[in-house]
Amino acid sequence: MASYFDEHDCEPTNPDEQYRQNALLELARSLMQGMDIDMGPFEVSDWDHRLPPPAARAITQNLPTVVITPEQAGKGLKCPVCLLEFEEQETVRKMPCEHFFHGGCILPWLGKTNSCPLCRLELPTDSQEYEEFRKDKERRKQKEHRLRIYTEPCTHDRQQTLVRTSTHTEGHQNCVCVFFTYLILI
Repeated sequence: MASYFDEHDCEPTNPDEQYRQNALLELARSLMQGMDIDMGPFEVSDWDHRLPPPAARAITQNLPTVVITPEQAGKGLKCPVCLLEFEEQETVRKMPCEHFFHGGCILPWLGKTNSCPLCRLELPTDSQEYEEFRKDKERRKQKEHRLRIYTEPCTHDRQQTLVRTSTHTEGHQNCVCVFFTYLILI
C-alpha cells in the first residue's frame, strides 16, 4: 500500500516549515478580512504579553520634586505605593499625571516599569523597540475607531444622502458621502 505522500505526489513538510506556511496563510486571511494582524513569531517583540521596560532614565531623573503643603498634609494625602501619609514640608516626586509619590517608592517602581502605579499613564522609555510598539498600538486603535465608525448601519434616507457633502460623517456605511470621506482619509 502506497503512503499518503506517494499517492499525492508530495513531500512531507518539516514542522517549522509547516508553521511558517500556516502563519503566512493567516496573514493573508487577516489582510483580506481587514482585521488586525497577528504576526506570531514574525513579530520582533510581543509586548502585549510582557511587562513594559523601565521608564527612560532622563525622565525619572528629572521628575519634579514638590514640597507638601500644610493643606495637603491636612487632607491625609498618602503615597499610593507605601500608603504612608505625607508629612508637612516633606519633599516628594510629582508624576506627569499629577500624582505624588515618595522618591524612594516611585524611582524603584519606574526602574522596573514605565507607568504610574495609580493611573497607568505610560512614560517614555529608552527602548526603541517598545516605543515603536506603542506607536503601532496607537495606530491600530485609530484604525479600529475609523473602521467602527464606518461599519454602523445607515438610517438616513438614501435620496438625502446623495445630496449631502463629504463633511457628513456620522458613521454610516451605506452613505455615499461617508464612503467618499473614507476614501479621502485613507
